[in-house]
Amino acid sequence: MKKVLTIAGSDSTGGAGIEADLKTFQEYGVFGFASIAAIVTMDPTTGWSHEVTAMTAALVEKQLISAFAGEPMDALKTGILGNEANIAQAAKMIQQQQVKQVVVDPVIACKGTANILQPKSVDALKEHLLPLADVATPNLIEAGILSGLGDLQNIADMKAAAKKIYQLGAKCVVVKGGHRLASPKAIDVVYDGQSFTILESQRIETDFNHGAGCTFSAAITAGLAKGLTTLESIKLAKDFVAAAIRQGVLINPYVGHVWHGAYNHAEERMSPNE
Repeated sequence: MKKVLTIAGSDSTGGAGIEADLKTFQEYGVFGFASIAAIVTMDPTTGWSHEVTAMTAALVEKQLISAFAGEPMDALKTGILGNEANIAQAAKMIQQQQVKQVVVDPVIACKGTANILQPKSVDALKEHLLPLADVATPNLIEAGILSGLGDLQNIADMKAAAKKIYQLGAKCVVVKGGHRLASPKAIDVVYDGQSFTILESQRIETDFNHGAGCTFSAAITAGLAKGLTTLESIKLAKDFVAAAIRQGVLINPYVGHVWHGAYNHAEERMSPNE
């Protein structure tokens, strides 16, 4: 069985971060490992305001040592890491373990936070993690910040940002248009250093999309672990996430999550015989 590690933040509501990654890995039939770099909490008494609490780099290192104690990982992904020390620690272990398939979801802010990560953390992503990425999956805002191009408004802007991020070292860049792109389609731009691939699907009008970005990068990671090509992994991940969004679930009065089991109709499993 293929082994896949996520280094990311924990979302106790189960929709994003480590929780989304492990659910996605399970749906893909790979064995998931997890190292928690930060904990994201939401306060219902203050309108669901978010707070990100980073783990210490020493604790992240201990978790990674535990995760890597066995056979090599077949693939790895990173999500929100909390601070520059954790970013550097993750990059150090990826290099030491010579992980071959690395997906970097360069999370600069999570939904509901007022501020992006500190500028030093953005610089650390550029310096330490993006050069190790086989695939980087920034959303529209993240791509604008990492590329230095600011507000991206169309496919031409997304292409320009993808080129800039590729120059930072990522072997393949997927700029996700998401709901912020003014288009009736859900558009992603893929750049591998030689050519662009534009992926389009029907845009799903819903607010139940919490965790879509984490799920997308986790699905790419699992696809790579199972032997799919980079583009095959990205295309399947897009279909997987579309199904998850289409069957999104209202979790509480503040948020709705994607349903990670939608693609495989997981809700029908283990049902008692009628």
